[in-house]
Amino acid sequence: MMMVVTSGTVRKKLRQIGLPLLFTVLAAIPYAVAAEEPAMPPLPGSDNEIRQFCSNIADAARDRRYLIQKQELEKLQSDVNDRITVLEQKKTEYEEWLKKRNDFLKRAEVGLIDIYKNMKPDAAAPQLAELNVQIAAAIIMQLPARQSSLILSEMDAQKAAMVAAIISSAADTNTGKKKNPT
Repeated sequence: MMMVVTSGTVRKKLRQIGLPLLFTVLAAIPYAVAAEEPAMPPLPGSDNEIRQFCSNIADAARDRRYLIQKQELEKLQSDVNDRITVLEQKKTEYEEWLKKRNDFLKRAEVGLIDIYKNMKPDAAAPQLAELNVQIAAAIIMQLPARQSSLILSEMDAQKAAMVAAIISSAADTNTGKKKNPT
């Protein structure tokens, strides 16, 4: 009997025999490669060479680290100097603004005192009575004594007493000092 070989039968035979054989060969390859590699014997003096190499580059590596740290510190110093410059500019601006404000307040205070100096006591008293007691006391202290007494006499008795107490405490040199109980 003669066998007719067709491409279909060849493929079938290859699948039956070839695939299991292929998997077996592929699985054995890593073991064969591992068995062929001989273990490297330690080189004589290799530890000394490694130590020598490391000690030779240690100084250069340390110098490089120091250089990098120095550059970082210089950059930080530059940043701090820039910030100081900005803060000094802001301080100068603030001092100029504060001077302008204080000048304005002085002019306003002088103007306000002049206004009350020119007012009649019976007209100034009710207006001062409506102000904060400390502000009223500060204004009255800067007026001439005669005018101050007339304004206080026109004010409500209770409000006038509070203003007088503030004025007298401002004139007292012992205010804020501890008194000796003996």
